[in-house]
Amino acid sequence: MTHRIKTLNAISAHGLNRLPKEYEVGSDVENAEAWLVRSADLHRMEIPDEVLAVARAGAGTNNIPVADLSERGVVVFFTPGANANAVKELVLAGMLLAARNIVPALSFSRNLTGDESEMNVAVEGGKKQFVGWELPGRTLGVIGLGAIGVEVANAAQALGMKVLGYDPAITIRHAWQLSSQVDRAASIDEVFKKADVVTVHVPLMDATRNMVNAERIALMKNRGVLMNFARAGIVDEQAVAAALDAGELRTYVTDFPGPTLHGNPRVIELPHLGASTGEAEDNCAIMAADALRDFLENGNILNSVNFPDASLARNEGNARIVIANANVPNMVAEISSLLGDAGLNITDLLNKSRGDLAWTMIDVNGEVPEALVERIRGIHGVLSARVV
Repeated sequence: MTHRIKTLNAISAHGLNRLPKEYEVGSDVENAEAWLVRSADLHRMEIPDEVLAVARAGAGTNNIPVADLSERGVVVFFTPGANANAVKELVLAGMLLAARNIVPALSFSRNLTGDESEMNVAVEGGKKQFVGWELPGRTLGVIGLGAIGVEVANAAQALGMKVLGYDPAITIRHAWQLSSQVDRAASIDEVFKKADVVTVHVPLMDATRNMVNAERIALMKNRGVLMNFARAGIVDEQAVAAALDAGELRTYVTDFPGPTLHGNPRVIELPHLGASTGEAEDNCAIMAADALRDFLENGNILNSVNFPDASLARNEGNARIVIANANVPNMVAEISSLLGDAGLNITDLLNKSRGDLAWTMIDVNGEVPEALVERIRGIHGVLSARVV
């Protein structure tokens, strides 16, 4: 069976090649059942009613109107962990740039003039201003122990650093992946008090906006280093500017340049390079494409930001009804009653919930008429329904 997927950005061919050849895939696909995006701002676009899913080939979904799509029963996928190694490597690079004063030292070297003898004299006389520090024995504070935070913490520990992590909502999977040598902090404030370097790896939401503020920066050791490779809005840049000017903060390393700190000699600005490797783009595209294919063909959900993970093995010859619904009592009973009235026997069923939303998959041993699907859609609380 063919399916239609609209791409709104350039997507790695390694991901697109995971989709069957009979699929219609591309930027000009009409009446698409799913959208595949990277950076396109969907808040500025009208998303047609026929769209059943949106997959972002990346970790964040700030460019997608998740709440609005949830009300329509549209599943929003993301690719957690696919770019974790790329971001980890850039975080380590940022820490080394700050520790060894590499950016100002590079600028100094590029501006040298004169012959070999004159340059040698200038180098020997100028290098003292770039004396740095080594990583072993220093404390790295990691706020957010998801896929990226865990990799950063483990890598820093392997480099000889003491690592203090904080994440009250760490998953069991990530807890198992975290080195036993990483200490757990009781609060964000404890991280700022004890760390020489603080790095944040949390999503941007109301609860994390300006999470790194003047009060928390003031808790840091004098001449500490702050790094942000997560999202710009997590850090209050006015507070950072004040701390840098006062000499309370040694360096701010960010992947999100902005006018407030642009040109500050103690700021290392990178142009959002966190996931900008060929490997990360391939991994994200592959994960997103695989998730969309399983969803379109089987109704299964893996790595959604709004609906629960839900997977049900297929039984040969059975039809499957997949339903997005509000997480309310008696929903499964109402659906089952309609199936019974239609003379359809249920052979398998899965109902999973996440907050106010639920995902229901029902296998039946007969053909499902469209009129029955319409009656299911008419149940109060059903957001969408289809047969796969």
